[in-house]
Amino acid sequence: MRILFVTPELAPWSKAGGLGDATVALGKALAAKGHEVRAVTPLYGSVPGREKMGTLIESLKVGVHGDPRKAGCRVRTLTVSPKFEAWFVEHEDFYGAREIYPPRDDAGERAAFYGRAALDACLTTSWIPDIVHCHDWTAGLVPVLLNTTLKHTALGAAKSVISIHNLQHQGLYPKRIMAYLGLPEFLWSPQELECLGGVNFLKGGILHAGKVITVSPTYAQEILTPAFGYGLDDVVRRRAGALRGILNGVDRDEWNPADDKHIAKAFSAQQPAGKAECKTALLRELGLATDRSVPLVGVVSRLWEQKGLDLAVGVLPKFLREGKLQFVLLGSGDTWLENEFKRLATDFPQLCAVRIGYDNGLSHRIEAGADFFLMPSRFEPCGLNQMYSMAYGTLPIVRATGGLADTVTGWDGKKKGTGIVFEHADQGGIEWALRRALELYQQPAAYQALQQTAMSAEFSWAKSAEAHLECYLA
Repeated sequence: MRILFVTPELAPWSKAGGLGDATVALGKALAAKGHEVRAVTPLYGSVPGREKMGTLIESLKVGVHGDPRKAGCRVRTLTVSPKFEAWFVEHEDFYGAREIYPPRDDAGERAAFYGRAALDACLTTSWIPDIVHCHDWTAGLVPVLLNTTLKHTALGAAKSVISIHNLQHQGLYPKRIMAYLGLPEFLWSPQELECLGGVNFLKGGILHAGKVITVSPTYAQEILTPAFGYGLDDVVRRRAGALRGILNGVDRDEWNPADDKHIAKAFSAQQPAGKAECKTALLRELGLATDRSVPLVGVVSRLWEQKGLDLAVGVLPKFLREGKLQFVLLGSGDTWLENEFKRLATDFPQLCAVRIGYDNGLSHRIEAGADFFLMPSRFEPCGLNQMYSMAYGTLPIVRATGGLADTVTGWDGKKKGTGIVFEHADQGGIEWALRRALELYQQPAAYQALQQTAMSAEFSWAKSAEAHLECYLA
């Protein structure tokens, strides 16, 4: 099949969270099965390697209205893997800045433009996809275009799919977006695109795509409820028959402790000794005490309310004062939360290290060197770090929600499980989970048994690709 991805992120060229990792890994897995994959994504100012890109279309006139001076773009291209190409929409005004999701007055037009450009690039090159797979809210109006404005073009026979990577992010913009894309007026109703007086991109995608995919089976059920539906649960329920939860996987080309170039010493489930060297090297890199026989708890995360780390920052001082654990965090986000974690590092300089920002190499070293990995999310559509952690023998401490519930099995008190699982999104739940982790760490045989089970877990993108193909063909 010919499969078109429309995605705002494509790692390593652009990445704000797990979406960029997921789209490139799924694309590679589908291409490895013999399908032709093209991923259309904006060429942000932060994207490296422009000088190595080819040009697919020198000047593409995109079918949008508004300022005609902003209706054109160039489409650049490079090969991701055999049968998998990335097409980058180069538009200096919309995407020339470094940010992926900047706050701007024309954010709606900016999001809509690359989706329409993706479809026009297909028509211009006569590369007509069988499947148009839209990833997250910025691509939400692409299925709407296929069902209306472009229905009678060569693209009209393409099947559309939308993946919801996080229902909290929906894309609500003024009604003028409809005129900008040339969408018919009948779509302006509460039963269609209208939402709170604006156009809801994700709502449009959910209603118009042939299939709706979420990134884990549990999250697919959660978003049918008001607690997790963020105002669209009724819309999702209308499409419940087309809804499917497919778990993301781990890109073993990137996340494999046996050949990870970022870590101090390679190791594996069969030869685990190198993990201890990775922990010592990480503690030295971060300036933490290396002579302590306590577990190191790691976090690599965006610092937003969703992730539950505002709860954790209130619990950790108790454990640090008792000298029961060491803690390392890599992340950024809410300024208040950044400052709270930096205060922890100042108060406990031998036990706690905090790095604000993102460092790909350091994220690998935290996964390899930590003993536990904390993910106390209020909700988590899939989550990737808990799966990376298990691959590196770092036991995840997670709340039972979304993909975390689908991937981590709680310790049974003996030698079974792959991590620590707790139920309640509150400080009491996190404190219980950390004390449970300390209890496990004091039982080396049980801890090592869980490590072996975790490292042997199979979270394959090949398996995920098979499930996606079944969904495409259903």
